[in-house]
Amino acid sequence: MSNSGLAEGISLAGSARASGATHPGTAGRINEDAYLSRPDLGLWGVADGAGGHQSGEVASSEVVNVLDSIDAGLTAGEMLHEVRSRLDTVHGRLLAMSAQRGRGVLMATTVVIVIARDDYFACLWVGDSAAYLLRANVLTKITRDHSVVQEMVDRGMISEEQAYRHPKANMITRAIGADCESLVLDKRTGPLAPGDRILLCSDGLTKTLSNQQLVELSSMDGGFDAKRLVAAAIEAKATDNVTAVTIEFIPPGGSVPEAADLVPAEAASIATGILSADENRLTANDDGSDARG
Repeated sequence: MSNSGLAEGISLAGSARASGATHPGTAGRINEDAYLSRPDLGLWGVADGAGGHQSGEVASSEVVNVLDSIDAGLTAGEMLHEVRSRLDTVHGRLLAMSAQRGRGVLMATTVVIVIARDDYFACLWVGDSAAYLLRANVLTKITRDHSVVQEMVDRGMISEEQAYRHPKANMITRAIGADCESLVLDKRTGPLAPGDRILLCSDGLTKTLSNQQLVELSSMDGGFDAKRLVAAAIEAKATDNVTAVTIEFIPPGGSVPEAADLVPAEAASIATGILSADENRLTANDDGSDARG
């Protein structure tokens, strides 16, 4: 993606409408973010590089490029296996590149990925780039940050609000290319309902806009739009790189249910454990076999 100004893209395939946008922020920094939007594969992602000029942007681009070259026609299990395998390869490659550049050089990146098939999704991530589900105007975070402040929140040391402004807010505990031998990705899965929307983003967006602002912007005329979200963050003087990918799952006939048409339990079901369901196709065997084959 472009390192200056707002870079955006819109795509439509099958039953998913997707848009992506990225901006370096207002502090004159290089853009170390990158994103992937491949509705034809049912595959989307955001990567937020770390390591500075000619390091962070290389790391995030490596991730996006290897995922962008995945072949079409894979089953859900094969896609999960392929994504994991390629990210493992990038992890090793970045470690080697860092070592070649000298001691203390870091070439790393976060990544958050969504794979969608039929009426199920899987989310894989490492680091603090995040995924959210917007269902009937209820916004739920799918991912849990791998960060120092998240660990502090979990221990009751600080609140969620304090975490955003904490001096260690940018310190991640896990990343692709970080100094560990093996890459550990987290995964959550869940069913998709007609009209569901998923947001993938780098932390530059969520540290600038509140959850309520994200819901309000996403509910405006014109639909779910990454450019709108990124532009709002830049208008709010986001100093970090800001990247978003939005995915809207279009039901047959193209009409999306209104919030009033869904009972509260249905609208909020994603927040009450449905993501941990084992039955769906994308909890699949990550060895490449189908979950229900």
